[in-house]
Amino acid sequence: MMNIVLPENALIRKSELTGVEVKYIGFDKAEHDGVIVCALTLAEEVKSIFDELFACGYRIENVQTSDIFGGDDDELMANNITSCFNYRCVANSDTVSLHALGRAIDINPLYNPYIQNGVIMPANAEKYADRTRSFEHKIDHDDECFRIFSKHGWLWGGDWTKDKDYQHFYKPLSLSERIKMKLRKMTSL
Repeated sequence: MMNIVLPENALIRKSELTGVEVKYIGFDKAEHDGVIVCALTLAEEVKSIFDELFACGYRIENVQTSDIFGGDDDELMANNITSCFNYRCVANSDTVSLHALGRAIDINPLYNPYIQNGVIMPANAEKYADRTRSFEHKIDHDDECFRIFSKHGWLWGGDWTKDKDYQHFYKPLSLSERIKMKLRKMTSL
């Protein structure tokens, strides 16, 4: 069901992750099954979010675990894979991503690119970078996906002031979780 690969000094343990089986409506308008690997503490929330997306008929092209492309985020985005856990750093940095902690989900990333310092990721999403245009599968404040994630207290990368990550929903760490991560980081040095 899930192939979780962690580096030796990972900030999360396999026991802190779980696979959540979800149903979703594909671009083909048919019902599909997928798995979202996320933080164990967020499993019920993630299940509720995807149940609500399914109930309203929200279309997601493909839900897969990140190991489908060996965790290659560029490939996941370019192939429009909706996923959560992927032990990696934030693009072009050495900061561990919330994806590495199972606390961030990218939805239809081809249609909702990440724009960092003017660079559009994935590269094949250039036509979807202009958010003033109207097109299918675009996440914005009027989109049902945004409303559902927001209702559950998740934040959206489309609201960032500098870079924009329109595919990216995330649940920040609580204070106690941040302390736990800092301690793990200190002991792994």
